[in-house]
Amino acid sequence: MNLCPKVEKAMQLLGKRWTGLVIKQLLEGPQRFSEIKAGFPISGKLLTERLKELEDEGIVTRKVYAEVPVRVEYTLTEKGSALKAVISEIEHWASDWMEVEEQVQ
Repeated sequence: MNLCPKVEKAMQLLGKRWTGLVIKQLLEGPQRFSEIKAGFPISGKLLTERLKELEDEGIVTRKVYAEVPVRVEYTLTEKGSALKAVISEIEHWASDWMEVEEQVQ
């Protein structure tokens, strides 16, 4: 079995802007759309797109509660939670090797 196509697909998915940060945010537990959005400067449209992609891949589940107003929560699936070690290793690597310029406000 050739794993290259699977690795490439995974890298393409995780390499999309904001995807890794959405997953990192959801590693903290189930969250509503507004809670995820408050975590970083992403547009609502792009966050919706990323959540839909992650849902389609079986990484995130979307649960709608029959309340007024309607409440929707996003949660990582077992497949999504399995990315915890990957995200953690990326954080360690970034801490050791990445430099970020200070932003002047």
